[in-house]
Amino acid sequence: MERVYLDNAATTPLDSRVVEVMLPYMTTHFGNPSSVYSYGRETRMGIEKARKSVAAILGARPSEIFFTSGGTESSNTVLLAAVRDLHCTRIISSKIEHHATLHTVEHLHTTGQAEVQYVDLLPNGHINLEHLEQLLAAPGGKCLVTLMHANNEIGNLLDIEAVGNLCERYDALFHSDTVQTVGHYPFNLKQSKVHFITGAGHKFHGPKGVGLLYISDRVSIQPMIYGGSQERNMRAGTENVYGIIGFAKALELATEQYEADSSYIRGIKEYMMQQLQTHIPEVGFNGDPLGKSLYTVLSACFPKTNQTEMLLFNLDIHHICASGGSACSSGANKGSHVIEALQQHGEERITIRFSFSRHTTREEIDYTIDVLKKIL
Repeated sequence: MERVYLDNAATTPLDSRVVEVMLPYMTTHFGNPSSVYSYGRETRMGIEKARKSVAAILGARPSEIFFTSGGTESSNTVLLAAVRDLHCTRIISSKIEHHATLHTVEHLHTTGQAEVQYVDLLPNGHINLEHLEQLLAAPGGKCLVTLMHANNEIGNLLDIEAVGNLCERYDALFHSDTVQTVGHYPFNLKQSKVHFITGAGHKFHGPKGVGLLYISDRVSIQPMIYGGSQERNMRAGTENVYGIIGFAKALELATEQYEADSSYIRGIKEYMMQQLQTHIPEVGFNGDPLGKSLYTVLSACFPKTNQTEMLLFNLDIHHICASGGSACSSGANKGSHVIEALQQHGEERITIRFSFSRHTTREEIDYTIDVLKKIL
C-alpha cells in the first residue's frame, strides 16, 4: 500500500467540500471583516453566518460561540480567566488531561494563583466520580472543575452530564476539553451544566488553526488577547475568516453524516481490535475500548521487546502512520503521561495509538495487521 493513515486523533484530512466553501474567502471575498465597506461587510456576514450555524448545531446561542486559533488557546483562555475574573482559588482536574490543560493548571499552581487537586482514576482510566464529589464537598474557595470529555490517547469518555450535575450541586464552574468530541458526537448545550467547552476544526476534516470556545451566558470573562474589538471584544486580532468558514462547514457535514460515519468507524475499530487479539496473542488495550470510549481511538499495548521498542519507526518504514500518544508531545523524549498515570502495564509495555476516520478501510487494517505480524 502507498500509505496507511491511522492517526486521525492527531489530525484529519481536509474535506474537499470544506475547501470548496473556503476558497472564495481566500480569493474574491478578501476584505477585512472589521472594515465598514462592502468587502468587509461580506466577510463579516460570512463569519456571523458560520457562528449561527455552529451555535445551532451545538444547541447554543450565537452570543456564546467564539472562534479562536484552536483547542489550546480556548482552554488557556478559560483556565486563566476562571482564576483572574471568576475568582476560582481551587481547580480540580486529572493527571490524564491534555497538556493544554495540565501545563496551564500547573502554572497557576506554581505561581500561587490557585490550589490544584487531582481526582483519582479507576483502573480502566475513568474518572472516579465518588472521589470527585469528595473533593467538591471539601471546604475551600470557589472551584473550577476541568475534565476532558474524551481522552485523546486512550479514548475514554467522561460522563459529562454526571460531572455537570455534581458541579451544579456544589456551585462549581465546569470546563470540558471537548476537542476530540465536537464534530464526533451530538451536543445540546442548552440542556448541559457545562460552562465552557472547546473544539478544533482539524479533528473533524476541517482546517487547522481555527478553534471554538463556548462560554455559557451564565458567566462573564475578560479576553486573554487584547488589542482589538473582534469576537465581540473577547479575542483581539483579525479573524481567520476562511478558517472559520471551513470550521462551520466541516461541523455541518460531520453532523449530517454522524449516524453513518460513527457506525462505520466503530466497526473499523472493533475489527482492528479483534484482528489484533487473533494475530498478536500478547496484545493488550488501554482504557475502556469496548465501553465508554471514543469510536475513533484504539490504544493497544505490546510486551516490551527489542522489536516493540522500535515499533512506531518500523510501522513508518512500512508506510503506516500511527502514534505513541498525543501528537502534541510526540517530539518529547519521554513516555505518555496518560499511560504513566494509569500504571496499567508498568514499564514492560509499549503503547501504540491507532485512530480512525470515515476514510479508513478494512484493507488498510489487514495490511497493518500483516506488518505487525512480521515485525513482532
